[in-house]
Amino acid sequence: MESMINRSPQKRAHYRWNELGLLIIPFLILLLEMTQLVIVSNADPGAALTVKNLPRVQELIPALGLIVALFGVNVFMSIFFRKADQMLLPLVGLLSGIGVIMATRLGPDIGVASLGSRQLLWVLIGLVICIGTISILRNIEILARYKYFVALVGIVLVGVTLARSLRANLNSPTHDQLNIGPFAFQPSELLKICIVIFFAAFLSENLFMVSKGSFRIEWSIGNVHINLRLPPLRQLIPLALMLGMALIIFLGVRELGLALLIYGIFMVMLYLGSGRLSYVAVSFALFFVFGLIGYFLLGYVRQRFAVVGINVVQWNTASDTMYQQQGGAFQVVQGLIALSSGGIIGSGLGLGAPGSIPVAQSDMIFTALGEEFGLAGLFAILAIYLLIIYRGYRIAMDATNTFNQLLAAGLTSIFAIQTLIIAAGNMKLLPLTGLPLPFLSYGGSSILANYAIIGILLRISYNTAREREHSV
Repeated sequence: MESMINRSPQKRAHYRWNELGLLIIPFLILLLEMTQLVIVSNADPGAALTVKNLPRVQELIPALGLIVALFGVNVFMSIFFRKADQMLLPLVGLLSGIGVIMATRLGPDIGVASLGSRQLLWVLIGLVICIGTISILRNIEILARYKYFVALVGIVLVGVTLARSLRANLNSPTHDQLNIGPFAFQPSELLKICIVIFFAAFLSENLFMVSKGSFRIEWSIGNVHINLRLPPLRQLIPLALMLGMALIIFLGVRELGLALLIYGIFMVMLYLGSGRLSYVAVSFALFFVFGLIGYFLLGYVRQRFAVVGINVVQWNTASDTMYQQQGGAFQVVQGLIALSSGGIIGSGLGLGAPGSIPVAQSDMIFTALGEEFGLAGLFAILAIYLLIIYRGYRIAMDATNTFNQLLAAGLTSIFAIQTLIIAAGNMKLLPLTGLPLPFLSYGGSSILANYAIIGILLRISYNTAREREHSV
């Protein structure tokens, strides 16, 4: 009996019980929501619920497939990486499940060939990429050694995308995609990861020089004397060059959201690497100047900001022609109408009319969720994002070296900034952009890139736990 008691804690430690317990939540939500969606889709208006209305197994394939996949990843992690963070997988699994449900809801039909099944396929591939990232990147520091190669990959992606956009119609939804055989992907999804890796590696190697700020700029405005210390030109130029090359894609393919995301990542990582608020102030000032230049020189930017200033009450009864003249105002107004009709608790999954919102499955998924899940549902979804961001920054704080800390914080900041931009754009607080909401919006490139980020974060947490265990 005594030997059994002594062995019990050791045996229990080999399983990720916290993760498995948390996965029960997305499992139940997936089954219940998919069941409700199928019942609503199959039932006649006003008809009572009967046995005939209950969903068949093949109609639950999107939910059942994701449940099996998440359980399989949990088993894999329990066998090979049991010390990795146990909260990230349930959180992203829940968001991915909601994304699959909404893709099924907004798709052309319910069944094997629905949009939800295609979204499920991307999520499954994303989970494979996540597992592959954890397994292959045994030494995260190898990314820092090849930082200039990673930067070159990012620059090449910018160049190829620009060349592609010059031959394509900028009004086409696929103008920023690259086609490789039967596959198409958005290079911007890989570009943002390359930028974070380069910034993390470069800042960790030049941490002292960047934080010291030996390059001084002084000027006086009346009685106000301003004295700024910037990084030496040798450290400042590579950062500015990489940032400038990345922002060129905005001018070429008219991606305002990508420009905001890249600049936000730059400011966050520069502050984390230096700890100097003056750098943030200078970055904001430059952002304001560049924004003014873009507003006066680029009609696309003016149209986006014009949408923010429209009066929704007046435009609610406007004609389609008036909507189109504002360059995308129809999409925003329809989204706001959907949010207002959802109220506090929403109309219920399958009972709203999110199909009236253009591109609701990707650009406007936030408003589609607001209509059917209500304000309470949106708060719950934002809480999930906050938990993911918290765990990411927690992994960064626990990391044992500067590169891992900056890398984890930078990758987590992608989720934070991207979610902020999309949510604010859908609610007309910022200009609407074409960025996808992480794990929720329909699209393969975004899903795969986000799961690669989760894989890197899990690997960093696993390496940190092992290093601390060996140091004891």
